[in-house]
Amino acid sequence: MKRCLIRGGRSLYGSIRVQGAKNAALPILAAALLGEGPSFISGVPRIRDVYSMGEILAELGARVSWTEEGVLVSPSLSGWEVPESLSRKLRSSVVLLGVLLGRFGRVKLARPGGCAIGARPIDLHLKALRALGASFREEGGYLWGEASRLRGALIHFDQPSVGATENALLAAVAAEGETVIENAAREPEIADLASFLCAMGASVSGAGTSVIRVRGGSKLRGVPHYRLIPDRIEAGTYLLAGAVTRGEVWVEGVVPLHLEPLLAKLREGGVEVFSGPDRVGVRAASRPRAVDVVTMPHPGFPTDLQNPFLVLLALSRGVARVTERIFEDRFRVVPELRRLGAEVEVSGRQAVVRGVEELWGAEVEAPADLRGAAALLLAGLSARGETVLASAGTLDRGYERWTEKLGRLGARVEVVPAGSRGRRQPILCWLGGADGGRSEALA
Repeated sequence: MKRCLIRGGRSLYGSIRVQGAKNAALPILAAALLGEGPSFISGVPRIRDVYSMGEILAELGARVSWTEEGVLVSPSLSGWEVPESLSRKLRSSVVLLGVLLGRFGRVKLARPGGCAIGARPIDLHLKALRALGASFREEGGYLWGEASRLRGALIHFDQPSVGATENALLAAVAAEGETVIENAAREPEIADLASFLCAMGASVSGAGTSVIRVRGGSKLRGVPHYRLIPDRIEAGTYLLAGAVTRGEVWVEGVVPLHLEPLLAKLREGGVEVFSGPDRVGVRAASRPRAVDVVTMPHPGFPTDLQNPFLVLLALSRGVARVTERIFEDRFRVVPELRRLGAEVEVSGRQAVVRGVEELWGAEVEAPADLRGAAALLLAGLSARGETVLASAGTLDRGYERWTEKLGRLGARVEVVPAGSRGRRQPILCWLGGADGGRSEALA
């Protein structure tokens, strides 16, 4: 377990390059198992969740090789059972239902783990796969699935679900005939998965809209090279770091359109937003105005940025209401934010945020939720004095080299093992932005 020591109260300046999208990497790595040859995927972030997916693929018999540029997956599978110890590490292991049913016609999977942000049932996943001809039973804590033959079908989701749409896509490309997925999730990561499947030889159209059509049964091949889309959630987190510290931060290598739901709210609050073909920047010279936020499926405001955005609202002028419509337990970070001086009251799925002039350092603990941990990191960066963030290793699940990237922006952060009383060797952080500055030891 790790703690992060944050010397806050200083504005961040500079630019960072964004990693490949975590939420695209996980289903695409799983999809590589459907090809007859190896696939090379570049831009894969070196984060804990991706390593966990790699462990699962290796346990199934695939060869997973990391290079400096990406990951090579050779799908020489020897099994269809996912060990409980691995599936409980990773919510996205659920996409292996569709993959293994498509590859073997059977699957054994423990209920998946992941962030503690609500019940997150998989009934929509099972509904979609049953429509394609699969049957399921639960026994001994495992979900057992079988499908002697997958056939195309009409699948209509009662509500958009990213994971269920991914599972439907992954099974449909192996099914005979045409599958139509209605009320499908429209996230950019869904379109990226479909693009990868098409590169393998599948026929998928409409991904990124609410209706996806799949003509299944084609023989799929490996992809010699595929590059992931950039991570819009990582990009949004660093843009918010610039805003909450009243600095100027640019993110490079992004798709600005993917960030528009966040950028629209930043503009509404008075934060300056700059955009180029593949870069976005923000500048916040003064306190922003409070704005109301409602999380929605894409292209609405993303639930994964709701907790980090709470920090900006905690420092805004006025009162804001945040309504969470995706996950029922996504305000678990609020008690820890209060320890830093935030004034937030939660009732059910709504939070009322009364902005304060400043936050102050305190010892807080990251919840078992990646984005809640990111919110506390941002709060510590903006707070006056020193913040100690316990269980900071949660951030390793979704943010690649986050201490290094923050250091490039001028942050003063240090990670030490839990229980350590003193500081380890000082970490050098870059002060002064991307174009010039100096390195300084954290004393």
